[in-house]
Amino acid sequence: MPAAGRFGGAAKSARMGPASTQAWSAQDYASNARFVADLAGEVVALLAPREGERILDLGCGDGALTAALCASGATVTGADAAPELVTAARARGLDVRLQDGRTLCFEREFDAVFSNAALHWMDDPDAVVAGVARALVPGGRFVGEFGGHGNVAAIVVALHAVLARRGIDGTTLTPWYFPTPARYRAVLEAHGFIVEAIALFPRPTLLPTDMAGWLRTFANPFFAPLDPAERAAAVEETLTLLRPVLFADGRWSADYVRLRFAARVP
Repeated sequence: MPAAGRFGGAAKSARMGPASTQAWSAQDYASNARFVADLAGEVVALLAPREGERILDLGCGDGALTAALCASGATVTGADAAPELVTAARARGLDVRLQDGRTLCFEREFDAVFSNAALHWMDDPDAVVAGVARALVPGGRFVGEFGGHGNVAAIVVALHAVLARRGIDGTTLTPWYFPTPARYRAVLEAHGFIVEAIALFPRPTLLPTDMAGWLRTFANPFFAPLDPAERAAAVEETLTLLRPVLFADGRWSADYVRLRFAARVP
């Protein structure tokens, strides 16, 4: 898919507030990111939402998964820092707050905090986890899944190579936090959590559209320094590098590696 003129233009706010130029478009998210909610069945099962309990969906995006959690009978509050996605979630009739994950304002309000495919957008994990701990009642649980060490490694290497040809250091533009299990366990335990399960696993993921759509939706900070014409050329070069690795049988995939965990406060 031609990408010229399609990057940027949405609210300059990342999912939960990292200092990057990541832009979120509700339209692009609905088209290119629906698999994010569709593939969350196992982490939702790990959460095991119960009727009557209060749950915070941290980094809820456009609310597709928040609505599914509500179907359990739990009272679910969503939180996200992208205004356009918050608007889309509220249009579903959901209680969603425009909230930065690093400065959560909740105090002992929730039986559980849940997060799917959002924590890797939060650039201060200590501040995020501290806020989650404050938000939970005693015995409350924190369950989530996000990009772990090695996530989208092929895509990152291709992006860095394309930018290096233009004299740009791609490492300065990376908007993601992809920790190892040991590193994230240490963050959780430093804020009083008892870690009950944590694991890293590969999950190659077929994309609903194509790699250009994925790049437009999830990787636009890498192209932000380029003017529109050069942006289009950079996208095409990235696709050329990735095609031998991530394109097969007429479908694009992303080389996802996920970190899934369950923890609780005493």
